[in-house]
Amino acid sequence: MPGSRDRPGPGAAGRDRPRVVVSVPPRLRTAFFAPEVWAALESAAELTVLDAHTDAAALAAALPGARALITSWGTPRLTGALLAAGDRLALVAHTGSAVAPYVAPEVFARNIRVTQAGDAMARPVAEVALAFTLALLHRVHRFDHALRSGADWESASTAPPRHEIHGSEIGVIGASRTGRAYIELVRALGARVSVSDPFLDAEEAARLGVRRVSLGRLLRGSRVVAVHAPATAATRRLLDARRLASMPDGAGLVNTARSWLVDEEALLAEVRGGRLDAAIDVFDTEPLPVDHPFRTLPNVLLTPHQAAGTAEGRLRLGASAADEVRRLLDGREPAHPVGPEALARVH
Repeated sequence: MPGSRDRPGPGAAGRDRPRVVVSVPPRLRTAFFAPEVWAALESAAELTVLDAHTDAAALAAALPGARALITSWGTPRLTGALLAAGDRLALVAHTGSAVAPYVAPEVFARNIRVTQAGDAMARPVAEVALAFTLALLHRVHRFDHALRSGADWESASTAPPRHEIHGSEIGVIGASRTGRAYIELVRALGARVSVSDPFLDAEEAARLGVRRVSLGRLLRGSRVVAVHAPATAATRRLLDARRLASMPDGAGLVNTARSWLVDEEALLAEVRGGRLDAAIDVFDTEPLPVDHPFRTLPNVLLTPHQAAGTAEGRLRLGASAADEVRRLLDGREPAHPVGPEALARVH
């Protein structure tokens, strides 16, 4: 079972089978791999499972002869001696989206295939972004905070103007997989959607049913802005103090992407003054310090980097990685390959 330490099968048959290293800790193995998915993986290959998945020495000892490596958050980056130990390695299948923390350029130089499971994460993150959007529009977080902090009924009933999503101007930064899933959800509820993305062309925008606009126009004209862009050198602190200041009074910011994209101190200044509301799943420092000012503000909704953590979504992550391994062993092309350009994503 995925929750236990699996060992190579006995006898010559076990030695002749292709070997796969699973660098996923017990808790995540149980969450990622449904019993039938794990059984299919076991039938296809001899599995070497690393409970201590962050241990570089253990990974180096496991890699010789292995055809594939399944990685999870915390797996050591494949570079130098680790990469040299993978003498037969043909595939790195990551159970998340960003692969840069786990593979070095040399992996691609050796023609080792790299895959990721980002498609499996798009829907749950988009749903959380939608929940955040609705909460900000209706000021649910403010009412909840007021009642829990002991405010009287009349005081707790006081909030800035509230709005329905139908007809609201919603801005989306980044037409990524998650951005597109979010667009589909908010448009289904009647939102008017604008998108800022330098890679989105007019034809694709029309297919998505959105308006292409500059970032400045998007920020000035949106009731809620949702961040769905990748974390690259070009997007570092994309929403700085000047751009956050351009958002209209009472607007809301939703960030389920990366804190990398937002100047956290500038956002803190805006929400601390009460001009903006925010719903945030990602932070510069994680875990978020217990004394961080975000924790006390009535106009800020917080979750602990859990937007992608649905039971269904995690099972899709494991199924995606297992499928990539079976594709390799069957001589088929990967379903979700990435190239060296994926290393530009810093998180």
